[in-house]
Amino acid sequence: MDKTSPNSQSKKGDTFKRKRNLESDVAQLLKEESKRQKHLSKLKALGEKDESEKLLEDLVFGAEDELLEKLTCKDEGHVGSSLLDEESSDSEVENEARLQVPAARKAAWEDDEDDEAEVDMTHRLQEQFQKAMGGTPSWAEEWKESKKKDKHSEDEDDDDDSLLRRTGNFVGSSESLPHGIIQIKKCLDANNARLSDGRLTTVQFHPSAQVVMTAGEDQSISLFQVDGKSNPKIQTLYLEKFPVHKARFSANGEQVIATSSFKKLFYIYDMMDGKVIPIHTVRGLNEKNVKEFEVSPDGMYLLLSGRSGYLHLVTMKTKELVRSFKINGEVSAAAFSQDSGRIYVSSDEGEVYIWDAKTNKCVNRFSDDGSLKGTSIAVSRNGQYIACGSSSGVVNMYHHDTCLQESNPKPLKAIMNLLTSVTSLCFNPSTEMLAIASRATEEAIRLVHIPSFSVFSNYPVSKRSSVFRPQCLDFSPNSGFFSVANNKGKALLYRLKHYTDF
Repeated sequence: MDKTSPNSQSKKGDTFKRKRNLESDVAQLLKEESKRQKHLSKLKALGEKDESEKLLEDLVFGAEDELLEKLTCKDEGHVGSSLLDEESSDSEVENEARLQVPAARKAAWEDDEDDEAEVDMTHRLQEQFQKAMGGTPSWAEEWKESKKKDKHSEDEDDDDDSLLRRTGNFVGSSESLPHGIIQIKKCLDANNARLSDGRLTTVQFHPSAQVVMTAGEDQSISLFQVDGKSNPKIQTLYLEKFPVHKARFSANGEQVIATSSFKKLFYIYDMMDGKVIPIHTVRGLNEKNVKEFEVSPDGMYLLLSGRSGYLHLVTMKTKELVRSFKINGEVSAAAFSQDSGRIYVSSDEGEVYIWDAKTNKCVNRFSDDGSLKGTSIAVSRNGQYIACGSSSGVVNMYHHDTCLQESNPKPLKAIMNLLTSVTSLCFNPSTEMLAIASRATEEAIRLVHIPSFSVFSNYPVSKRSSVFRPQCLDFSPNSGFFSVANNKGKALLYRLKHYTDF
């Protein structure tokens, strides 16, 4: 029978005890880790739709620090509670060892790399949120932009920046335009990158792009990108010996039509092909020269104003004469209805004619109240109003239906803020404003509120940005900008702050 020394037996007992304690520790840690993973997976399952999205939105809204602190506290609290439940028989060294196992998931030191890790985590969560939402939502972008702004700041440029970063074909404001004072800001001239050497005769915004066109007596047509700050030039087209009397975009915005006071022909510039096409003659058209014209909103026709009261309808596609109209006296101005079905003509005898473009019949003819000589006419885009300007400076506002039914309709309002011949009339796209102007004198321009038919008192008022003699005017497609071409070769540009889109 072998005899074992007491020291040997003691060593074997200690080894067995340590082995048993180690196995117990490992089993306990595995158990706790399993509980922890189940708990986290349960939280994830419960929070996939609501809680996780809420936390991600908090990240987008800038609450990274608070969220990270919450996540850290949750993890540490869960691990700590489980460790406190260890059996009291465990030694302090063994408990300390257990505490170090979960802590090994964290770095053993804290420096700048820890901050970078937190930032990376934030970026990853933001990217996951954006991916789930199909990109950064507009409301989040708008919120972040508004958060950066001081609500008491007098700097107005931030409003303009947010406008230029937006896209779409809508009028951003849900409220109707208030009367009395209009929120308007003078911007850099639209053609500042290339001022005209002579009088500007045309300014017009492109129907779909953020572009404005100017043309004038210096025989040029220029295109500029509109950003309100630098307005860079896109292109300038020179037409030799052809001082431009009027230029207009085609309805689809792919072409520019230009006429002159001294030439019979007119030019068409095809911007898609980069070609300038001279139109020398139109079959059946017997006119010495063509100056005034209108483009139908459907893009199918040009309406040319001729001599002796004649108007000629020409196809845009083949440049052929379709039919002609005749009124008494001379044609002063003409306009299409928005559906291109009707043509409205103002005569130098103070009468207004309404023609059906398809049947070639005069639907109605009425006298413009108090007018001796008509000089301009405009029809609102929604078809509700007709504005008629006269040589006396009076602008009569009519309801469209009464003009169709009565031979002597009474105007809704006679606007008498101009003292010289009304040469320009233009409704804004939402029919909340009417711009009126006279090129006969300086500063003869007003903005009229609709439906109150009152003039905005704060335009024009600034002597630093004098309008001089307004030759032509136009609103951008969604009324965000307003431009006036003057006799000094400048296209003045204004930002209308009520509207949040171009």
